[in-house]
Amino acid sequence: MATVRYFPSQGSPVLIPLHKPVSTIGRAVGNDVHLPDETVRSHHAQIVFNGRDFQLEEVERGAPISINGKKKRRSRLVHGDRIVVGDAQLSFSIFSELPLEVAPETSNIVQNEIAGFRRLHEFSQRIMSSESLDDLLETLLDTVLELTGAARGAVLLTEVDGEETQIQVRASRNVSPELLEGESQGISDSIVRQVIETKKPLIVSDALSDTSFSQSQSVIAMKLSSVMCAPLLNQGEVIGTIYLANDEIKSLFARSQLELLTVFAGHTSILLTNAMLLSALRADNEKLEHELTDKRFGEIIGSCASMMEVFRKLQKVAQTDISVLVTGETGTGKELIAREIHRRSDREQGPFITVNCGAIPENLMESEMFGHVKGAFTGAVSSRGGRFQQADGGTLFLDEVGELTPQLQVKLLRALQERMVTRVGDSRPEKVDIRIVSATNRDLEEMIADGTFREDLYYRLNVVNLWLPPLRERADDVFIIAKALLSKYADELKSPVKGFSPQALAGIKKYSWPGNIRQLENRIKKALVLCEKNLLGSEDLDVENSAVEPLMPLERAKEEFQRGYVLAALERNNGNRTQTARDLGVDPRTIFRYLEREQNPPSAG
Repeated sequence: MATVRYFPSQGSPVLIPLHKPVSTIGRAVGNDVHLPDETVRSHHAQIVFNGRDFQLEEVERGAPISINGKKKRRSRLVHGDRIVVGDAQLSFSIFSELPLEVAPETSNIVQNEIAGFRRLHEFSQRIMSSESLDDLLETLLDTVLELTGAARGAVLLTEVDGEETQIQVRASRNVSPELLEGESQGISDSIVRQVIETKKPLIVSDALSDTSFSQSQSVIAMKLSSVMCAPLLNQGEVIGTIYLANDEIKSLFARSQLELLTVFAGHTSILLTNAMLLSALRADNEKLEHELTDKRFGEIIGSCASMMEVFRKLQKVAQTDISVLVTGETGTGKELIAREIHRRSDREQGPFITVNCGAIPENLMESEMFGHVKGAFTGAVSSRGGRFQQADGGTLFLDEVGELTPQLQVKLLRALQERMVTRVGDSRPEKVDIRIVSATNRDLEEMIADGTFREDLYYRLNVVNLWLPPLRERADDVFIIAKALLSKYADELKSPVKGFSPQALAGIKKYSWPGNIRQLENRIKKALVLCEKNLLGSEDLDVENSAVEPLMPLERAKEEFQRGYVLAALERNNGNRTQTARDLGVDPRTIFRYLEREQNPPSAG
């Protein structure tokens, strides 16, 4: 480290290290080289280090300077130069020397660094109690202003909008409202932009004289002198900056202060990232609670048009005792719908009994449904009522009703018609007061055509049909359902996960979910158990790009829809092409064209 030795008229020489890019010399106390001599001006000269050479230059015009006996206004310094400023005697050394007497400024540097790290520790303790992001930023700003002696400052956060980076002032001190409302916001945009682009901290000792920034409108308008700015980085990306400035004093900030500010910025970036994440999660939870209030129908979540139609029908049929058939793919929530029908009915205080028609062995199904008497078969050691008797006064839910055997379909039909059941091994019928809700993922009309399901039973069960759309057709419902499931199971499984990454949300939206809500629920449970991060990624949910079905080109999709529509219209008109063309308002040749394509489809090659 280069040094300057000052030889006062009385007392021992004083050694002063030159640790700044610009070191000021003068009679005023704030100078780096303080010369208490009446012949020295308040701000007499300065030594500038450009990375290779040291140069002495006057600050106040006409201030007397001589180097090795020759008057100079500006000169490059070499080792051993004798300098006279006013009448004060100095010598310059390019090497560090053992101090004859440590200058007060030198001890102040060490003390300031110790004080800085002490304040960093205090800052860390204080922000632990900060309840919001704004509290954290204001605590940071107050701390660095006090440490550096800057007159004003601000914390700015970045936000990417498309391809442009927007910069927003989130906390400020000693900046007038007029400046904040102006275009420059009391801050040099050019200096901030350079720090964001280079991702490196920056000191500008005299912005008006600096060739990089002297033409900047904000620098000229505010007459900036000393500026110090450090980036806030998260995983190599700039999320904001700490900006400090003083318009009155040139070369206010030292390199050691910039290093300390950089330490503060690095420490703050971690806390800031966590605070921003926590703030976003809180806002997301509040939004989720609001959305759930608006989009929840009992225990069912949904707001798409098809689900609203389900809710409308459900509300009307719940108050009656008519039979309801709930249809839809596996995992769409058919049992939830059945429970909601029961909950909104006059039978709410009665039992809700579920029978999975596909899970009970065929030879036990009749006993399970209608009960048995003692000795009716091997193992019947006592009489027992079946599910019909258990559901008396309430609702009986027949899940997977399409799995019933033809023999049991006959007995079920009789029970529904007569509201009477007979236990296995008994001859006396019992009266039951029940409401039947059934569900299936199979096409019962197709089964009727195949002769595997009774048509009369179908019409008994299907007085009102509620069709549940698959998850892939429920628009943004999938987001609300996913967030609700994550919130529920994260608490149950004591998982650290707080939400989904943007990539995971995009994957959830694009994935087809063949297993519907049940598949989504299981994926989230598995991810919560295995994931050790705060956010679930697309890889945790197995919804990466490889699992996404490609979209059909728009022209092809339009063609497919039109073809299907024309063929449906033809079937409705019993194959009459002329009538179909008239109904659709097209030329008959259009119908012929679609028929020709149906008979001779284009090859894949």
